[in-house]
Amino acid sequence: MADQASLSTVGHLSDETEFYTPLPSGYRIGQTKYVIVFGTVMSGLGKGIFASSLAKVLKDGGLTVAPIKLEGYLNMDSGTLNPFRHGEVFVLDDGMECDMDLGTYERMLDQNLTRANFTTSGQIFSRVLEKERRGSYLGRDVQMIPHVTGEVKSRLRELAVASGADVIFVEIGGTVGDVENAYFIEAARELAFEEGPRSVCFVALTLILEPPTLGEQKSKAAQLGIRRLLENGIQPHIIACRSHNPITKKVREKMSLYSNVPFDRVFSMHDCESVYLIPKMLCENGLDRAVVEILGLEDRIDTQLSTRAQAAWDDYVGRFQRATTTLRIGITGKYTSVRDSYASIIQALEHAGTHHDVRVEIEWIDTSQIDDENAESALQHLHGIIVPGGFGARGIEGKIACVRWVRENKIPYLGLCYGFQMAVVEYARNVCGLVGANTTEVAPDSAYPVIDVLPEQKAIEGLGGNMRLGGRDVAIKAGTLAAKLFNNAPETHMRFRHRYEVDPRFIPQLEAGGMVFSGRAPDHPIMQVLELPPDRHPFFLGTQAHPEFLSRPLRPEPLFMGFIRAAVQRMQQADRHTCRA
Repeated sequence: MADQASLSTVGHLSDETEFYTPLPSGYRIGQTKYVIVFGTVMSGLGKGIFASSLAKVLKDGGLTVAPIKLEGYLNMDSGTLNPFRHGEVFVLDDGMECDMDLGTYERMLDQNLTRANFTTSGQIFSRVLEKERRGSYLGRDVQMIPHVTGEVKSRLRELAVASGADVIFVEIGGTVGDVENAYFIEAARELAFEEGPRSVCFVALTLILEPPTLGEQKSKAAQLGIRRLLENGIQPHIIACRSHNPITKKVREKMSLYSNVPFDRVFSMHDCESVYLIPKMLCENGLDRAVVEILGLEDRIDTQLSTRAQAAWDDYVGRFQRATTTLRIGITGKYTSVRDSYASIIQALEHAGTHHDVRVEIEWIDTSQIDDENAESALQHLHGIIVPGGFGARGIEGKIACVRWVRENKIPYLGLCYGFQMAVVEYARNVCGLVGANTTEVAPDSAYPVIDVLPEQKAIEGLGGNMRLGGRDVAIKAGTLAAKLFNNAPETHMRFRHRYEVDPRFIPQLEAGGMVFSGRAPDHPIMQVLELPPDRHPFFLGTQAHPEFLSRPLRPEPLFMGFIRAAVQRMQQADRHTCRA
C-alpha cells in the first residue's frame, strides 16, 4: 500500500515520482469501502441487477451506499444511443441521460442518483485532455497509466466525498477482455493497492453454460473468464455464477479450484421470476455476510433496521408471488423487439400491478403494422393500452390509430411523452376537425402543427435544439383526474426527455373540444399532463413526462397506479359481462 503523502501528489508531479493519484478535498485513504463488480463470458448477465441488489441489502443494514456505472464507450452520455443497440435511455433528475442500469439502482435502492453516478470513457478522456490543455500535468507526457487510470480513481473518490457513502458500488460495463474497459480494470487494481487491506471487494459475475444437448452445466467458459481477470491482476473475493438453474456443487467446486476463491464464496445466481427476489436470494446464500466480513463492516451493521427493511420488502415480494389474476396490457411502440427499450415501463407496471394484486401480462404491439382497419382486432382483448415514448416518423400513424380506437371504445389509456403528443394529434384530427394535424417532427409543413418546437420555449429555456431534460415541477389543476392521483397536491415533480410541445395557438381549440390540460409548467405555457373528463372516458391520460422513471417497488408511481386501477375495473366489467352472457 502506498502511503498518503506519496499519493497526494496532484500539482507536484515531476520526474522524481511516478505516483499520480489526485485526492479530493476531505478524502481519507482507507475510510471508504468499495465493491467492484466485473463481468466475464458475455455482457447482459445482469451486473446492474446483482450490484444494486447487494447494495440494497447493505443499505437495509444501515450503511450508506452509492453506486457508479463505468461505461467503456466514448459517448459523453447515453442520449444518442439507439434503443435497439443499448436498451432504454434512463434520465436522472439532474438531466443526465444514462444507462438503463441507473434505473435499476434507483428502483432497488429507492434513492435518486446524479451524473456523479455515471461515467463514460468520453467523460474520462475529456477531463484528462482538459487538464492537459491547462498544464495540470506540469509538462509530463500524458499516459494511460497513471493519468487516465488516475482520473478514474478520482471520479470514484469524488463520489465517495460527495455522497458520504460507507460503500461505493462500482459496476464496470462490458466484460473482461474488452479493449475499451481494460483501463477501468487497471484502475480498480490500483485502487485496491492504494486503499489498503479490507477496503475493496472484487466480485466476478460469470455465466455457467447449460447446453440442452449435453444435459449438464459446463463451467469452462467461466473458468477462462476468471483466468482473464487474474491476468489483469484482479483476484476475485467472490464469484457469482449466473445460470438458468441453481449451480451444482460440482461446478462450484471447479470454479473455486480454478479461481482461488473459497468454495463458500462461490454463489449461485440462477434465474428467478422477478429481479426483486434477488436481494433475498443473496441473503439466503450468505453473500451479504461475506461482503461485510471482507470489508470489515461488522460493527456498522444495524440488525434490527435490517430486519424491518427485509420485512417490508418480503411483503412486496409475497404479494407479487401470490397474485394469480392476469391483467393484459398492450404496449404499442416501435422498439418492441427489444424489451430493454421499455425497461422502466415494465418495472412500473409490475410495481403497480403487485399493489393491485394482479400479474401484468404485457402484449407487445408493433405500431408499424397497425392502422384504422386492424386496430380493433389487435386491441379489443386488452384491458389497457400504453403508447410509450419514441422519436421519428416510423410507426406514428399506427400509434394514432391505436389512440383513436382506445379513445372511442373507452379502454384505459396512458400516453407517455410521444404517447402524449400522439393523443393531441389524434384529438385535433378526429374531434376538433383539424384535418391533417400533426407534429412538425414528422410533417414540418403541416397546416395544423399542434405539436412543435416553439421559439418561445427556446428563448425561455435556453435549450436551443437540445431536449428538455431532467426533473421539473408540474402545476396540477384542481378537480381533475391528475389532482386525484397526486392526492390533490397543487404541484408535483416529474422527469422529462423531449423536444416538442403542444403549440399554444391550438390549446383553446383542443380545450373547447373537451380535452383538459391538467398539468402545466408553473411559469411557462408548456402543457405537461392531459386527460379527458370522466363523462367522456373512464381513464384517458397522457403526460409529456416519463413517470416510469420515478416508480419504485414500495412506492409505485401515481399515474401507473391509476392506470392499473382503471384496467382492473375494465377487466372486472368484462368478466361480469361474460358471466351474464
